[in-house]
Amino acid sequence: MTYPVDMSVKPEVSAHFDEATNTISYIVRDPASVHCAIIDSVMDIDYAAGRITYDHADALIAEIESKGLKLDWIIETHVHADHLSAAPYIQQRLGGRIGVGEKIMVVQETFGKIFNEGTEFQRDGSQFDALFKDGDTYKVGEMTCFTIYTPGHTPACMVHVMGDVAFAGDTLFMPDGGSARADFPGGDAGQLYDSIQKVLSLPDEMRLFMCHDYGPNGRAIQWETTVAAQKAGNIHVGGGKTREEFIKFRTERDAQLAVPKLIIPSLQVNMRAGELPRDKDGNLMLKVPVNGI
Repeated sequence: MTYPVDMSVKPEVSAHFDEATNTISYIVRDPASVHCAIIDSVMDIDYAAGRITYDHADALIAEIESKGLKLDWIIETHVHADHLSAAPYIQQRLGGRIGVGEKIMVVQETFGKIFNEGTEFQRDGSQFDALFKDGDTYKVGEMTCFTIYTPGHTPACMVHVMGDVAFAGDTLFMPDGGSARADFPGGDAGQLYDSIQKVLSLPDEMRLFMCHDYGPNGRAIQWETTVAAQKAGNIHVGGGKTREEFIKFRTERDAQLAVPKLIIPSLQVNMRAGELPRDKDGNLMLKVPVNGI
């Protein structure tokens, strides 16, 4: 696959860090117009209280409105297991199309069974406005963007490239953070290594933006790096580490990791493109499968 890289286009990127989930959401502006996209929005949840709020999404909306921008796309890099998407809430306020990788259907089939969803839950990705394949292109204003299929963390992960910027999702963390786990249903450490190599084949100067950062070793939160920095210094894949070394490390590491605190609400909401599920009476309701994940 030859991707349509254009390093001459340099979009403006605004980052919004959500401390509760260590997620970074982005507003990406086409440098030639007032059009923009949002990457990986967050809906706030107090899981213990069963309460949903929208402070993080409202901050994104406020910035777009204050700058007079027009929202074209609300992008999900994958079905997140650690935070809930605010895509429908943002779409209702600002418009735009919600997009995700076409393998969302695999995720929906897997977790539709785990959460015992009925036949009314569609497993065809129809909750989203666009389903992307590897190498698909789309426009944000005048800027041509494209997708790279990067399975391994989940079956539906994609990296989105806009000019000289790539949004890595959970395919990579900052160089001192390494990579994301590969032990969720449908994950695969070997696939993740191969996907990372696709990202590292982009130009060295490509700016990479992370979906998460946890401040390893007590450093301040960071989210921007480059392909060159990842190739040289990523602690899991940099410096020429082999596929076999990565698989061994990732498998052993994943066996020690706890389940994400918000995995149960996140999966139910995110496989629905950010919509909250409802019970038979139409009330908003989340399920907790016992010994199911």
